Amino acid sequence: MQDPMAGEIVVKGKSNPSRIVQLDALRGLAAMAVVLFHFTTKFRELYAPSAELPFEVSWGHYGVNLFFIISGFVIFMTLSRSRDWRDFVVSRFSRLYPAYWFAVALTFTVVAWLGLPGKEVGLSDAVLNLLMFQTWLKVPSVDGVYWTLLVELHFYVLALLLFLCNQMQQWVRWIWLLFLLRLAYRLSSHFLGIDLPYIVQFALILDYIPWFALGISVYFLVERTNYDRRSVWITVLGALALLLLSGGLKLLLIAMACFAAVLLAARGRLVGSGGPILVWLGAISYTLYLLHEHIGWAVMRQMSIAGYDYTTFMPLVLLLVLALAWATTVFVERPSMSWIRSRYKTGRRRSVS
Repeated sequence: MQDPMAGEIVVKGKSNPSRIVQLDALRGLAAMAVVLFHFTTKFRELYAPSAELPFEVSWGHYGVNLFFIISGFVIFMTLSRSRDWRDFVVSRFSRLYPAYWFAVALTFTVVAWLGLPGKEVGLSDAVLNLLMFQTWLKVPSVDGVYWTLLVELHFYVLALLLFLCNQMQQWVRWIWLLFLLRLAYRLSSHFLGIDLPYIVQFALILDYIPWFALGISVYFLVERTNYDRRSVWITVLGALALLLLSGGLKLLLIAMACFAAVLLAARGRLVGSGGPILVWLGAISYTLYLLHEHIGWAVMRQMSIAGYDYTTFMPLVLLLVLALAWATTVFVERPSMSWIRSRYKTGRRRSVS
């Protein structure tokens, strides 16, 4: 079962806890993959080109794509169990914004203090970052990872429009419309040399819609067993075909692996994903994602300048950002989320009475 205000899968009564644990574990794995990519491959590329790394996680940025698949599943589950649009909006706002505001303030402060060439932003730009749609305002982000949050917001809006128009059951036709539009953009650019309006591509997240579609497909395969499964599997094949066209065989295999992992987790059958470390990483995955990149780079750069070896300072900085993420989750994210949702529920009860 799920609390319609939660926006996340919640164990209640006799519901199966294993899939909740396993989906959270996937979130944790995705977050750690992104962190390790930024702390190895990306850090060396930007700030330590001569560093000898004991290992690299050059594929770690695909953790973002795994996040998008999980989001497709969770958002459709949340909307299907929401009483109205206000439940969904409050659940998403309380989940995303308080921790994000804290991350913006902390990241801006640390980067301004320690310095991070090419990544500093002014105070006025940092304030505009609090809206979370600074890209629309052509304002630089306080942290590079924030671009994915706007993609998520666009997906929330598209999903909410389906909900408001009573079209969630007809999601396949709308997803295929976006698929065809994405294909039209690619064919126009590749064969005609004509670039169609970027604002439409950006607003409709055409570059990322196949990943969300895979997550929505998982929801209808697992939660809506009476739904037309043939149309769902055709949609899965369509999403995979688009990813093959845009990224080749490598991207196709990654997409298939991520889809299979989310499908197994949603069914509670993902072996080896219930360990306490993965569960803990899943619990702090959002704040870890928000806080790790520019703060981590700024500290690593200063330690490198001070003469410390990479194999010494990288594990220390990794522990630092994990501790920051845990503290932010416990003392900022959870209390603020609980307060906002309780106030909202109290207000609803009063309006009903």
